[in-house]
Amino acid sequence: MRFGAAFWVQRTDWPSLREAALRAEAAGFDDLWVDDHLLSDEADWPDPKLEGWTTLAALAAVTERSRLGLMVGANTLRNPGLVAKMATTVDHVSGGRAILGIGAGWFEREHAAFGLDFGAGVGERLDRLAEAVPLIRRLLDGEEVTHEGRFYAFDRALCAPRPVQARLPILIGGSGPRKTLPLVARTADMWNAYGTVDEVAAADALLRAACEAAGRDTREIERTVNLNAVIRGDRTEAEAAWEGWSRVHRPHAGEGRLGAGGSVEQVADALRAYRDAGFGHAVLIFRTPWDLATIDRLPELRAALRAG
Repeated sequence: MRFGAAFWVQRTDWPSLREAALRAEAAGFDDLWVDDHLLSDEADWPDPKLEGWTTLAALAAVTERSRLGLMVGANTLRNPGLVAKMATTVDHVSGGRAILGIGAGWFEREHAAFGLDFGAGVGERLDRLAEAVPLIRRLLDGEEVTHEGRFYAFDRALCAPRPVQARLPILIGGSGPRKTLPLVARTADMWNAYGTVDEVAAADALLRAACEAAGRDTREIERTVNLNAVIRGDRTEAEAAWEGWSRVHRPHAGEGRLGAGGSVEQVADALRAYRDAGFGHAVLIFRTPWDLATIDRLPELRAALRAG
């Protein structure tokens, strides 16, 4: 399996985040992620929150091996041409390790706070995303783009220099069956899902059908899944630790379950079930105070998975 470490960057400061990210890279995490909000999207909205793309650029400068991305960037916060430029810059700073993670956006409070257009509803935001992603892809691939669309207008836009990577990967988050999964099938290199094994497997079946309809080889899309994970001596100890984070950060409904918790072997068992469902890239979510005890034990977790 591949492993990502996702840092939800509310209630943190740069020195502690930098330390946690470096520990994750040293432990062998394949990729590092931060979330993308202008206000805290958990607990209380005035809680301190770092901005996503500038945080990624800082991480790009201090790390050496792990790939870097937003989990996921809110399309509503930035023009897609600007997103292509920002991702390209992070790719250069990191020496070719950027992933462009993007989704439709959902947090209305941050849009109201900063005077950003939230759109008429989720359908419109998904339509914006569907228009934005192909534009981003064309820019990343070196095309000079002129476009007059429903939401965006470009006049000979160009992303120069090109990314370091020949194809900078685009990850799309979300499992909506009518608009999101067909967009993933048409345009994404990676897909991010969240839920129980049965829930993500059901979404994956819909993605496979969307790939067939689009004439896309479903194997071209890397499946990733987000999980709250805590490694401790046993499940009881892990749940007690998780309760501390849950009480402080108050995850949203549906995001507050401990998806993989307990001993190394118990966590490995949970991840095997996702792997068997086709999700071979687990993204473990961390909130402050950063769970260095779990991060440091990734080598043991990998060994347990290999043994099983």
